[in-house]
Amino acid sequence: MIEASNLSKAFGLTRRAAQPLLRTDHRRDAVDNAGGFLAVDDVSFCVERGELFVIMGLSGSGKSTLLRMINRLVDPTAGQMSIDGSDVVGMSDGDLREARNRRISMVFQHFALFPHRTIRENAAYGLKVRGVGAKERLERADWALERVGLGNRGDARPAALSGGMKQRVGLARALATGADILLMDEPFSALDPLIKREMQELLLALQAEDERTIIFVTHDLNEAMRIGHRIMVMKDGRVVQCDTGPQILSSPANEYVSDFVADVDRSRVLTASSVMRPPAITARLDESPSAVLDRLGELEMNGVFVVDEQGSILGVARDDLLARAMSAGESDLRSCLVQEYETVSEDRPLAELFQLAGRHVVPVGVVDEHDRLLGVVPRAAILSSLAGPRKVMTNA
Repeated sequence: MIEASNLSKAFGLTRRAAQPLLRTDHRRDAVDNAGGFLAVDDVSFCVERGELFVIMGLSGSGKSTLLRMINRLVDPTAGQMSIDGSDVVGMSDGDLREARNRRISMVFQHFALFPHRTIRENAAYGLKVRGVGAKERLERADWALERVGLGNRGDARPAALSGGMKQRVGLARALATGADILLMDEPFSALDPLIKREMQELLLALQAEDERTIIFVTHDLNEAMRIGHRIMVMKDGRVVQCDTGPQILSSPANEYVSDFVADVDRSRVLTASSVMRPPAITARLDESPSAVLDRLGELEMNGVFVVDEQGSILGVARDDLLARAMSAGESDLRSCLVQEYETVSEDRPLAELFQLAGRHVVPVGVVDEHDRLLGVVPRAAILSSLAGPRKVMTNA
């Protein structure tokens, strides 16, 4: 949906003066020596359609400048940017206005509401700029306000709303336009923690329904980990890592990222899918108790998931029940089945798995919507994952 190649932005220099400097090996020093500042330095990335892509970094990392280059609120000094295959850098002013009006909406940190307009009029403003008739745009605004939980506040003025409500209006304005791309520049950073979490939950709920392409800028790593499909970490205008949250936690690219993630609540970020492993053994209902008991003995295990031909769980066979069935001369596992096991979905946080692990002779099972066994999460895997990221090795 969105593809950036070798984007750079130098402030304080003309494009003609800056471009030769950006081709040098020491371009940051070259730009600085020429009286400029290199805010974004040779950044490339792509965002898939329907992805919630997070750009994060500390103040001065270049993340907001990079976001604004996507819709050319800031013009790149060098590099290419395309949206759905269309070259954004080379767009005419008319085509760029059309793209901003119809395809791209932006949600800012400081709400950007008109104090003299009603909430409904604020939500409809993007459609007014587009030239949509009053009746249609106000209907769309009411629809968007309903979706963000402000359906009964359309006649109020911004001064009557809390900070969280004002940001809901900003989000409603973006939704009302029907844009398939949302650019969000630290939209929740000015909100208190409880309201911030409510807004994150609202955004995730809306994204689950609409599957818009969203690029979300934040300096809050916990926020990035909570909402992002992928996270691009920036430092000094450059990309230091681009991965999923669990991958960044388990395999930080360098010491900077490792330090960044040190205080993240891993139990709330890592999920069952990030730590599950294939089961060491499963059994079928028609297998003999003696054969399954022999396999359990070799693996020094006390129980096994019994699954059908589709991999759905039928139950668990314990070693003591297998031994009893073997002594009774039984030919299959029907008499050995017990429902002594726990299962979770792939997206279940580790914080909720810990209390389930170790209750039974088999590990916690990870299943899909059809109860098919995808993997298992042993207690040791949970403890290992919560212990912290691997140490990034550096040369002495």
